[in-house]
Amino acid sequence: MSQAQELHPTLRTRAADLFGVRYPIVQTGMGYVSDVRLTTATANAGGLGILAAGLLSYDELVVAIERIQVGTDAPFGVNIRADQPDVAKRIDLLISAGVKVASFALAPKQELIAKCKDAGLVVVPSIGARRHAEKVAAWGADAVIVQGGEGGGHTGGVPTSLLLPQVVDAVDIPVIGAGGFFDGRGLVAALAYGAEGIAMGTRFLLTSDSPVQPSVKDVYLSKTVNDTVLTLQVDGVPQRVLRAGTIEELERTSAPGRLLRAVRNAFAFRKLSGTPWGDMIREGLAMRKAHDLTWSQVVMAANAPMLYRSALLEGKTDVGVMATGQVVGLIDDVPSVAELIDRIIGEATRILDRLGAPAPVASVPAAYKEN
Repeated sequence: MSQAQELHPTLRTRAADLFGVRYPIVQTGMGYVSDVRLTTATANAGGLGILAAGLLSYDELVVAIERIQVGTDAPFGVNIRADQPDVAKRIDLLISAGVKVASFALAPKQELIAKCKDAGLVVVPSIGARRHAEKVAAWGADAVIVQGGEGGGHTGGVPTSLLLPQVVDAVDIPVIGAGGFFDGRGLVAALAYGAEGIAMGTRFLLTSDSPVQPSVKDVYLSKTVNDTVLTLQVDGVPQRVLRAGTIEELERTSAPGRLLRAVRNAFAFRKLSGTPWGDMIREGLAMRKAHDLTWSQVVMAANAPMLYRSALLEGKTDVGVMATGQVVGLIDDVPSVAELIDRIIGEATRILDRLGAPAPVASVPAAYKEN
């Protein structure tokens, strides 16, 4: 379905209007994946592209936003970590640059939401429980991305099919479903639950516009829905990743061995990113408080970026970690973002047309026909 064609009325949702995009499809802000190219491609295809800024320095974020704005006139979002020491400075940058959406992986404080909204930013936290949705909605969030347990990366234990209607019934703001979505059928299902759109990570990772190494994409494509694991061994917080490479080793390694590996990777990430030790310590303290982590888990959290970078960007699947949703087992191709979104909208439109069409007279049982 080309953008010149008429859009089915059901696909014109509050979320799409709120974001200023054509289609109710969100590309999530995945570290090392949702870069300038992927975000720009999504925006140009009519969805909401979200740049992952959690692993970017402030200066890198400035450049990334400028490059996206060169590549598209469409609205886009930036995913910010609410626990970063310079989060206020980053929000000021989004405001001054005219970014449309501020996305948060961790729920921002009420004061930060107010700061964003006062400046016209659309605030969209990602949540994994009804109570979290209720809290950020009460604080003024404009919409929420609701990820069920099938989703990749940090995730909860409640399936999307249960969590989504639970949250829809609890809040009045637009709800975006995430976890297990990859096609037009899923979009229609999410709308039927009362959501205003879908957000996808793994499906966008497996496009030709994502920066993930082709050999790594081949590993993803080879997996089934049973080839993921929910583990605490990456950073101490539950994450869904592929059951491969480092994860299998981490699951077998003793606690002291995991800690030693984490320390080495934390030093490597600090050197690669240029992040001052003071900032890393402050982030660790904030994460420890937010998730009630032990000091061992805090050190593990500092090593996570290197594990993801090694696999996704460097192709070292034997020593890295690959976040994924269970939906990986249903994906079998690597289209462009434009092809993917066009396919999803086309399929959703055909389903909606079929469901909304009157039943043929011949299909009505004779017993129910009027005499």
